Amino acid sequence: MASRSNGVVFEDFFPTMVEKLGTEGFMKELSNGFSLLMDGEKGVITFESLKRNSAFLGLQGMSDEDLRCMLREGDLDGDGCLNEMEFSTLMFRLSPELMQNSKELLEEALTL
Repeated sequence: MASRSNGVVFEDFFPTMVEKLGTEGFMKELSNGFSLLMDGEKGVITFESLKRNSAFLGLQGMSDEDLRCMLREGDLDGDGCLNEMEFSTLMFRLSPELMQNSKELLEEALTL
């Protein structure tokens, strides 16, 4: 499913990834994505690390305001950056199909 935000088209591949990788494999991929975007010294995703590393995810065309908006959207504790839990939560929220199946995924993940 594709969605459009500020002229940027996002294709939701998460449901296919879960299907192919399983819950544990998908969670590992989310963790890898977080590691790719985070500031290595701070251990969180900052505006600077997101701006510097977002091209790895094909987001090089996003404006500074779009990147700040992404951080604000996921920043649950108000510290201006994303820890791994906030990042993972944001990724789930951005995938409508995964949100529909999130209860099943959570139950499966808790049994691992």
